[in-house]
Amino acid sequence: MRIQLITFIVALFALFTFSRLLLIAWQHQRVQQAKGLWPILRGGVRIDLNQIATYASVPALLVPWLENNTYFIGITAIWFTFWWLTSAFMEIATPQFIAEYDTRPNRLFVEYLKHPKEVFGMLWRGYKGVLAAGLLLFAVMATISKVLFFGYSPSPLGPIWLRIIESFVYTLISFLCIRGTLKKRPINPSTVAFAGDGLVNSLALNSIYSLLYAIYAMKYEMSAEDVYGKMPAVEMNQLVCETAGINIPLDSGAIATMHKQIAGNLSASPKNIVLIVEESLGAQYVETLGGTCLTPNLDQLYKEGWGFLRAYATGTRSVRGLEALSAGFPPTITQSVFKLPNSQSGFFTIAEALSQQYNYHSRFLYGGEAHFDNMKGFFLGNGFKEVIDGPLFKNPQFKGTWGYSDEDMFNQLDRLLQEDKNRNQPTLTLAFSVSNHSPWEYPSGRIQTQGDPASVDNTVRYADHALGQFFETAKTRDYWQDTLFLVVADHDSRVFGAELIPLQHFHIPALILGGGITPRLDDRIISQIDLPTTLLSLAGVSCVHPMIGQDLTSQTPNRAMMQYDNRYGYLKADQLLVLEPHMQPQQFTYQAPDIFQPSSLDDKLAKEALAHAIWPFSVYRDKSYKAFSTHDMTKGVNVQNHPSIVV
Repeated sequence: MRIQLITFIVALFALFTFSRLLLIAWQHQRVQQAKGLWPILRGGVRIDLNQIATYASVPALLVPWLENNTYFIGITAIWFTFWWLTSAFMEIATPQFIAEYDTRPNRLFVEYLKHPKEVFGMLWRGYKGVLAAGLLLFAVMATISKVLFFGYSPSPLGPIWLRIIESFVYTLISFLCIRGTLKKRPINPSTVAFAGDGLVNSLALNSIYSLLYAIYAMKYEMSAEDVYGKMPAVEMNQLVCETAGINIPLDSGAIATMHKQIAGNLSASPKNIVLIVEESLGAQYVETLGGTCLTPNLDQLYKEGWGFLRAYATGTRSVRGLEALSAGFPPTITQSVFKLPNSQSGFFTIAEALSQQYNYHSRFLYGGEAHFDNMKGFFLGNGFKEVIDGPLFKNPQFKGTWGYSDEDMFNQLDRLLQEDKNRNQPTLTLAFSVSNHSPWEYPSGRIQTQGDPASVDNTVRYADHALGQFFETAKTRDYWQDTLFLVVADHDSRVFGAELIPLQHFHIPALILGGGITPRLDDRIISQIDLPTTLLSLAGVSCVHPMIGQDLTSQTPNRAMMQYDNRYGYLKADQLLVLEPHMQPQQFTYQAPDIFQPSSLDDKLAKEALAHAIWPFSVYRDKSYKAFSTHDMTKGVNVQNHPSIVV
């Protein structure tokens, strides 16, 4: 029985170590740059012992008392096999996850498993070789487990005094290994972190630990204060309001940052608003933004509209971009508000505000299935009157793993905008594309491909083709002069790099065009959260709202914010402030695209960054990020009579 226990410990330790060495060899340039070989190996031993002790501690404590029991030996074999195969599965899945997300499996791994149809469809269509190799390797591991953990015979029990001593020793060893340190806080990922490269730090972990810790941390996910640090509410709100240019008396009982934004564009009637969100279209593909020449149509549109040269995404997933663009909501360490329970109704979106204050008809248009990431539930619960997804498309032509092609989506958009001319009300449309997503499927014959047709470069070319085709048509339609268009990416196709916050992969295209927009290039630093407030102003909408994004027609934010795994980045001018869980802030001088020089910490900037990192948690917790109404919204406050709001 003791041999069974020792075999499990040695085998699992060998699995973790061998996998880590292979990953180190794969990423040797970044490991070498961080001088991380020995720190990774030392940290890896601590993390591996933590996990092995977690799985082996209970059997170890029972061995001295039950090693003569056949049933106990069989149950232990099953228990060891389960953790062996689970750990093996996670290590097998790790290389592909790193290729996509530049880190070991984390909470995103769990979130994607909530959508098996889309995920397994993507794997089958785009990664057959990887999938086959992974299944074969997993089968080998399953075969090995039968040899390692089964076939052991009962052993006679030793004297009771020896069993007591053994149990005590096993308890002490298990406690020390699981805790991993004699310091105040038990071992966690930050304990073995040593470099400015998040991927290199993650190599010191093993993937089952990385995943389980991410799941464990979810219970604290709504408390950004517990992760980054605390700040008095009055100081936090003051810093956020000052940065946003919002003048609200701090002792007036104001509701979050509720204020009235006066439109910079005075028009006889509000314009229609169309937000076109391009899937995974980073600045790296756009020549105007210093990228490769894959988007000639988008580059041409930059010459025809108000193009932003230094726009930054708030995160690395679609729901991050969508929450910023539809609700003006900043990024947080928690899940997107699209999935959180207290934001499924009564949460502010520009659709809710426009519906209440200007009688807009609002819709969400998407080529896939809108239940993904709870988009449908969030939008319908917060002001959008229609959700038109792939199953409702009329006469679509091409369907891929993630939904109908961008051309199909734009055909639906053109049809809807033409039909809107018969409405006696303005409209808001949020249209979200799907084609530029692995496994990179699109209709054949549309573009001149280079190399493998199913590649990100060729899919970017197709997405650009569909975008250019739509605007070529839109300019001939009657709705053109009455409609304001925003073209913006949700995030880059893949965010990775040796930096704590790889800013070059948060850089995205964003431009506004339509009737009445004067062409210009704007090199101010902006965030996705600045775009909805700017659209309202350009559309001629003077609107009461709680958004902290700035109206770019009259303000210059010169700052951007982004969430990257469990790290928070706050860029102001050329200074990047990085917050990490339970660690001191770090500051860098940034020069685009990828030069970061450590700089001395500016306490004022650190406080401003912390305020913006914890503010979203605060307003979500207090249920104060709401659309304006003339009735009491929170705690007896009538915002219509609020001194800071002019209605």
